[in-house]
Amino acid sequence: MTAVIYARYSSDNQREESIEGQIRECTAYAEKNGITVIKHYIDRALSAKTDNRPEFQQMIKDSEKRLFDIVLVWKLDRFARNRYDSAHYEYQLERNHVKLVSATEPISEGPAGIMVKSMLTGMAEYYSAELSEKVVRGMTENVLKGKYNGGTIPIGYTVDEEKFFQIDPLKAPFVVEAFQRYNDGATMKELMNWLNDSGVTTNRNQKFTYNSIQTLLTNRRYIGENRFKDIVMPDSIPVIIEKELFIRINRITISAGASGLLLSFCSAAVSCIMPQKASFSKTFCHKLPDFT
Repeated sequence: MTAVIYARYSSDNQREESIEGQIRECTAYAEKNGITVIKHYIDRALSAKTDNRPEFQQMIKDSEKRLFDIVLVWKLDRFARNRYDSAHYEYQLERNHVKLVSATEPISEGPAGIMVKSMLTGMAEYYSAELSEKVVRGMTENVLKGKYNGGTIPIGYTVDEEKFFQIDPLKAPFVVEAFQRYNDGATMKELMNWLNDSGVTTNRNQKFTYNSIQTLLTNRRYIGENRFKDIVMPDSIPVIIEKELFIRINRITISAGASGLLLSFCSAAVSCIMPQKASFSKTFCHKLPDFT
């Protein structure tokens, strides 16, 4: 009999060793049971809560060619973490005369095996939902305490061992000067060129672009706000930019974004009128956000 191995891990926090361990145990199972492994399908940093996984979909498609008899997984939760996808795609495999086998979860044939597989799939879905709730709860607590929640750290900050934001003494002065220069009339392009010429990079160690300058000028963490979903905690992280300057800068940014167009407001709607001297071919509509 021939088999393919499907291996997966869920997030960037997990490492390649996770894949290697899955393949090692699946390979050992195959050797013990006289099964020849002909290919590996591997999805990295992709959750099994969704079927939007390139290698997984390719494997299902390849099963139609009937080049292998078994899809071998380390555990059934590698295949899917919700009951619908598990049943749907296992049915597709069965139609193509391909069997789904777990290397570490012995499941008998017949009605008892169906019950065990159903329970394992249900437990995987429960674990996934519970884990999601714990993650949201943990991230909410981080915001309430002014802690870092993951993602890109804004330039001008560092994060200490306890996940609290600290001001970066090397880059924070450039953030302050960027706001001051923009307030004094510098353009975003001029700020971009100045930072790049000064050898300053983003916290992803990349050169500044127009978009990253716009992100810098509109990042409310600089006035001490930390947020997650609809939770906003003011004055919870170190302040780099005074709130009055931040509000003034963002009003300038919105005006500049309007590219010289006249904004007129009528009740809740926003209408835009093209000035006679404007050289633009399109009108631009923008509703001012609340910066207060």
